[in-house]
Order: sequence, then structure tokens, then C-alpha cells
Amino acid sequence: MEVWQYIHDKLQVSVKVLLLWVLESEGSSPGRRGFKMAVASDGSFEGTIGGGIMEHKLVEKAKAMLTEDATRISLMQQYHDKQHAKDQSGMICSGSQRIAFVPLNPSSLVQVAAIVKAICNHEKKMVQLTREGLTITSTVDATCGFQQLQNEEWIYTEKADQRPVIHIIGAGHVGLALSELMHFLGFYVKMYDNREGLNTFTNNRFAHEKHVVDYHRIVEVLPSNKEEFVVIMTFGYRDDKIVFRQLLDKEYYYLGLMGSDAKIKTLLQELEAEGFDPAKWKHCHAPIGINIFSKTTKEIAVSIAAEIIKEKNKNLSSGRAYSLEQE
Repeated sequence: MEVWQYIHDKLQVSVKVLLLWVLESEGSSPGRRGFKMAVASDGSFEGTIGGGIMEHKLVEKAKAMLTEDATRISLMQQYHDKQHAKDQSGMICSGSQRIAFVPLNPSSLVQVAAIVKAICNHEKKMVQLTREGLTITSTVDATCGFQQLQNEEWIYTEKADQRPVIHIIGAGHVGLALSELMHFLGFYVKMYDNREGLNTFTNNRFAHEKHVVDYHRIVEVLPSNKEEFVVIMTFGYRDDKIVFRQLLDKEYYYLGLMGSDAKIKTLLQELEAEGFDPAKWKHCHAPIGINIFSKTTKEIAVSIAAEIIKEKNKNLSSGRAYSLEQE
């Protein structure tokens, strides 16, 4: 969001911008697909495409293009090793990335404003880039990523709002701490509780959405979504069980339940005695969090966030891992 907002603000006062946009990345490339960096003609900049000597070199190239009033979108391949005879980035971390150089001027303000609006409102829209320019579309089933077409034409597509969605069920002190941390980490945070007027709920300024719900009907507001994260941390054991048993058959990227080992063991034993197949919760993280011997609410939130980030980023090469692309 920061990069698009920066571009919007610059174009609004007639300052030209050169957008550096990572369209593809492989291996250990420091710049992942979707990373962006905007360089303005006033000398300022925002974002990153991976840092290091490569970024410094390409920022200088962007400044030169702004001075030359470049108008054409161009691509550059960068290899992070010594094996390639050309297009070496100057880094040796291995891997590669394809970067688009996108000149933007005040005439691009309409498209950029639409992207900023889509992100702010969490709209399901797609941003596309071709040699002809930047567009935003409501075609949400478009294939994301870089596609090489015929006659050297190409198209790149990504979601306007790149933020992964996390549902935090339970708005107590740990829920508040976790929502703050996940907001900071770039997630779109949805908070749920069954208690009206709860201080840690009503005063929570980190959740993007807050919903008072009946836990007996939680499944109605949380349908399956293989890209979303769900954390259960209600006020007590009874509510945890009510929620957990409803969501076991749903498909999420991540489903976790907070509680001590003893509490989780008792809850699962009760579900099994009630006829639930233990295979149903093999995919769940219960108890939730990485064991860092946390004691305070914020330490517990850190342990949960760490586990979520680990799951989001693991097996990156397999394609399943959730790549948190930058706006």
C-alpha cells in the first residue's frame, strides 16, 4: 500500500515517478515477485526491490530514465551469480529476478488512484501490466504472475490487495496483541468476539474489521478459503470447543487453537469421545505457536505470529507457500 500511495501523492502534485516492479523471481533472489520501489523525479523514493548493490544500481538507472523523460515500459533480467555472462546484479546469493521499469506521470493518476482505492477497501480486483501500460480489472480469476505471450508480448497480473487475511476469533488481551503484530506484518486483520462492549475489542485500532458474532454460528461467517489464516483464542474452554468443532471440516491455509497442552489434550479427547475422527485435526496447530517459553500476552502473540509466518513461507519453491508480495 505504501508504494502505491506514495506514487499517488507524487503524481497528484505533478511529480513524475519511475516504478521498479519485480515481475518474476527464482531461487534465493532477495527481491520476490511483487516487490516494488518507486523513484520520483524530486529525488525521493519508497519501497524496495531487494536491496544491496543491485538496488543501488537500478535506482541510478531509474533516475537517468526520469531525466531522459522515458515513456516506454521495459524489462530487465538480473542474475545473482557469476555464471551468467551478462545481466549480473553484482550479488552472489544465487537466483534471479525480472524487473519492469514503468514510467508514470500525472496521466497515470486515474489508474493509480483506482489501485489505492481497491487496496484501502479490500476490493477483489487485479492489477495488470503490459507494454501498453497499467490497468486494474475486476476479473478476479485471472492467472497471477508473469506470462510470456507471442511476438515478444507479455502480461503480468497480481491482486490489487496483496495482504493475506487472518481471522482472529477472540478479542481479549492476546487477541489485541496479535492483531497489532499481524497488522504490522502486512496482514488484513478480521477480529471476532461474542461480547458486546468489550474494551479490548471496541478500542482495537489494528483490526481492519471487527464483528460481534454468535460463536454457535461462526461457521456461517467463516467459509472455507484455502488462502486465509484462522486463529481461535476465545474467552474460555467452552467457547474454544464450540468454534473449533465447527471449523474442523473447513479448509483454510492455517487453522490454530490457543491453549495449554493439558487443555488441548482434554478438548481433543472429548471430541473423539463425541465421535469426531482424530484425522480431522491432524492439520491443525493445537496448541498454537512456537515454543519460546512466552509468558506475557505480547510474547504469546510473537510466538503465534512466528508460527504463522513460518507456515506462510515454508516450501516456497513448491508454490503452496504464501508469498507476501509487496504493494
